[in-house]
Amino acid sequence: MKKSTEVLVIGGGATGCGILFDLAQRGFKCLLVERGALSYGTSGRFHGLLHSGGRYAVNDSDAARECIEENFILRKIMPHCIEDTGGLFVSVPGDPLDFTDEFYVACQKVGIPVEEISPGEALRREPLLNPKMTRAFTVPDASVETWEACKALVESAQEYGAEVLTYHKIVNMLVSNGKVTGAVAQNVVTGEEVVIEADLVVSAAGAWGGQIAHMAGCDVTVYAGKGTMVAMNYRMVNTVVNRCIKPHDGDIIVPIASVAVIGTTSVRVPDPDKYAIEDWEVQLMLDEGEKLVPSFKQFRALRAWAGVRPLYQEKAEGADLRDVTRKYTLLDHTPRDGVDNFITITGGKWTTYRLMAEETADLVCKKLGVERPCQTATTVLKSPGDKKFYTLGQRLEKIESGEWGGQLICECELVTRPQIEEHLAHDPTNIINNLRRDLRLGMGPCQGGFCAYRAAGIMNEHKRLSAPETNKALVDFLQERWKGVQSVLWGQHLRQMQLDEGIYVGLLGLDKLPTELSGLDRGRIGEVETEGYFELEVRNEK
Repeated sequence: MKKSTEVLVIGGGATGCGILFDLAQRGFKCLLVERGALSYGTSGRFHGLLHSGGRYAVNDSDAARECIEENFILRKIMPHCIEDTGGLFVSVPGDPLDFTDEFYVACQKVGIPVEEISPGEALRREPLLNPKMTRAFTVPDASVETWEACKALVESAQEYGAEVLTYHKIVNMLVSNGKVTGAVAQNVVTGEEVVIEADLVVSAAGAWGGQIAHMAGCDVTVYAGKGTMVAMNYRMVNTVVNRCIKPHDGDIIVPIASVAVIGTTSVRVPDPDKYAIEDWEVQLMLDEGEKLVPSFKQFRALRAWAGVRPLYQEKAEGADLRDVTRKYTLLDHTPRDGVDNFITITGGKWTTYRLMAEETADLVCKKLGVERPCQTATTVLKSPGDKKFYTLGQRLEKIESGEWGGQLICECELVTRPQIEEHLAHDPTNIINNLRRDLRLGMGPCQGGFCAYRAAGIMNEHKRLSAPETNKALVDFLQERWKGVQSVLWGQHLRQMQLDEGIYVGLLGLDKLPTELSGLDRGRIGEVETEGYFELEVRNEK
């Protein structure tokens, strides 16, 4: 198959989706290629923090200034994706007292609204915080629903004529006479290859940007910084809580949807596709959480996962990743490498995706010889009507009032059958994990134990799948859930997983299925499995 476009965008994270929307709105014919679902990489694997910039105010003022400016813009253009939690920076015993004064002054210098409140007022707002805290400051942090945001960006771009190819990976860059002329993408489901001819190619592949650049004959070293997080089953705080110290492991708790997430570590890994969640990382997150919320370890850890930050800085070899700037870098490969029609955007933060997209699109205009202004800072993104950043209470109210009818399929996250059927009507894939991204199915305490087989049954009925196709979808989803829970198996969660194993292995016999059923969504990035949730038998069926 062949396709042609003006601009090919590689990468379906926040930055890539933002670039697609910006270019489409400026009138370019553009196409985005993503090897998985939208937000498949780092954008779908972070703690959901919309930065105020406070974290970087002291040591990285440029990044802090970008964060606060974009924070205010994003609240206006995607309100349905953002929960205005507010943020606190608190000092607890053992934290350097002189840093708090530096922090306060630095926030003011870069334009971050900051106010000091008394420890008593902080405890009134968040009663479970460490009562021995010495100082507390408020900043405009928030939490953001990344999957909904990327979906809104792409749907808005499609209204301007943009195309999207998900579940397609770039296998080759087309280069002729020192010019990039397109790329070859392979459908990861069918194996079919698509030759895409483009006037210009933009790589927004994040931690994989170096690999894409290498295919085009360019040398771009992107440092992959693994950040491990742990989700707890209870929102013990309703405000983003930060330690008022230099960026450190486990110094942020983010309340998002029905959970609280603590993170992160910062560990350099050689391959963004292969890394393990280490026991020490999980233990460190729990120990650090206890310093902010003394009862932190009493709550149930649901799962641990990691995202890989794309960190870029010339001559950063051997540097501590915490010292590498969080500011983004835009590379024009014509003057840098002598390769025309190719741009790489890397680094940065989720919070600054729109600014990164704007500057990338500006460079696209310059290279293609046109002048078209950016409008994304004032354009409200497409949203699904009344759908707002939700709480379980809001979902429960809709169910009890009768607004949401039908069977309750996921009791943990209150997902109904009509919601699932509506999603399936618009999703061409047979991937239960997409229901998780869209509806949070399987993200509660049972981690899919009670809802996954129900969802698989609905998918089988709605899409008229064969039994092997349905079983494969179920196996993929359960194996993906296992990756996250295997690092937190103790106490009540261990009991829960033993119950889940009883359902799927003892009752449904999924361990007797042939190994050929493992596949598409099981082999995704990160979190190397140490053992299977269940081991599939090798069977030669005739």
